[in-house]
Amino acid sequence: MPQPRTLFEKIWQKHEILVDEKGESLLYIDRELVHEGSQHSFEDLRREGRKVQNPRSVFSFADHYVPTVDRDKGIPDPEIRRMVETLERDAKDNGITLFDIDDSRQGILHIVGPEQGITQPGLVIAGADSHTSTHGAFGCLAFGIGASEATHIMATETLWQRKPEVMRITVDGDLPFGVTAKDIILAIIAKIGAGGGARHVIEYAGSTIFGLSMEERMTVCNMSIEAGARAGMVAPDEKTYAYLEGRPFAPKGEAWEKALRYWKTLPSDADAPFDREEHLEACEIAPMVTWGTSPETALPITAYVPDPQAQPDGGLRKDMERALAYMDLKPGTPLTAIVINRVFIGSCTNSRIEDIRNAAEVVRGRKTVVPAWVVPGSGLVKRQAEAEGLHRIFLEAGFEWREPGCSMCTALNGDMLQPGERCASTSNRNFQGRQGRGGRTHLVSPAMAAAAAVTGKLTDVRQLGARA
Repeated sequence: MPQPRTLFEKIWQKHEILVDEKGESLLYIDRELVHEGSQHSFEDLRREGRKVQNPRSVFSFADHYVPTVDRDKGIPDPEIRRMVETLERDAKDNGITLFDIDDSRQGILHIVGPEQGITQPGLVIAGADSHTSTHGAFGCLAFGIGASEATHIMATETLWQRKPEVMRITVDGDLPFGVTAKDIILAIIAKIGAGGGARHVIEYAGSTIFGLSMEERMTVCNMSIEAGARAGMVAPDEKTYAYLEGRPFAPKGEAWEKALRYWKTLPSDADAPFDREEHLEACEIAPMVTWGTSPETALPITAYVPDPQAQPDGGLRKDMERALAYMDLKPGTPLTAIVINRVFIGSCTNSRIEDIRNAAEVVRGRKTVVPAWVVPGSGLVKRQAEAEGLHRIFLEAGFEWREPGCSMCTALNGDMLQPGERCASTSNRNFQGRQGRGGRTHLVSPAMAAAAAVTGKLTDVRQLGARA
């Protein structure tokens, strides 16, 4: 009788080439994703006199540094312009697919990969960005890598990895009004902590998870890394197959039927053992917002800024005090009383068409009272939103409607907060300085960000009567 296996185990075993005396596995890597910040990996390859071993397995994206305004005027920053041009040269020299700044499909690698069908169930995908975990929403194993690891994969299509343990997080029930996928993952991280998933791959399961769209599943898997996990995964199902069918890089014809048969074998077996289990009830999740400088500092919007003096652990108490000092918040303050200066709707977490629709539903007929941006995740998302007239809703409300890119999530292209500015952001990290030196970030869903834009403070979107 075969031993029951998890989704992760099935993929790992299929890709494991050998195990060394230290217990590390040499894995075959199906896809590698790089961006304009990956220049050092190509330099190392060139220095060694090598080229990409399998050009069809590597995909490159201009996303982290590209400007999101005035692109018709070129790239004003000479260093960023050099990086983008270097990526174009490296892609051409190695014969790899490039989604460059002038490509109509250009956008964030974790948005473009799935919408092009590059991301598929059962694959092992390594990306030069920690949020490569996003792709696990399709039932694949996807994780971030460093520059030297990227070079190794380019040269050999393999990578040494230590096998992680597997945690299953089950979420069951119907989501309450106003609660979204972003709230689910913030609630999970608040429960298990920023290190709760360390040394694990997380498989998300339960009726709530399988009730989510593919876009919503991507949001959940995207922030697995913020819980310290190596990757996040959701077993593929009919929604997965429907999303992928007909995509440019998806299998066609007989190859599609063969792939489909394999993909249907991937979900975890009924009795498969997990190293750890966690469970949440959807009915207990509310719209969430962070108050500190880690995604684990998330609370329901109806809560209050916590008091460090109530924390018995001395180390954690000091961490809370430092976070509150940086965020300039006083214990006991209602979260709904926190005034914000700016709103950012975008990032690989929340810049897909569903995210933009949700935000537009809140904004419709209202006006912003603070500067607010919408940065679509790709050119295709941008055009679809414009075809639906969503951009007009934002523009009439006073938002800026920008070009695709990572933008203020990473603050690498000049899109950033000024010291002391407070932002309601749909991005994934609220670390000190993440959105600009001295900037203060509150992580929220797109609907919650839109609510903050039209009220000028952190606001319970349920009070505005708009469905998230």
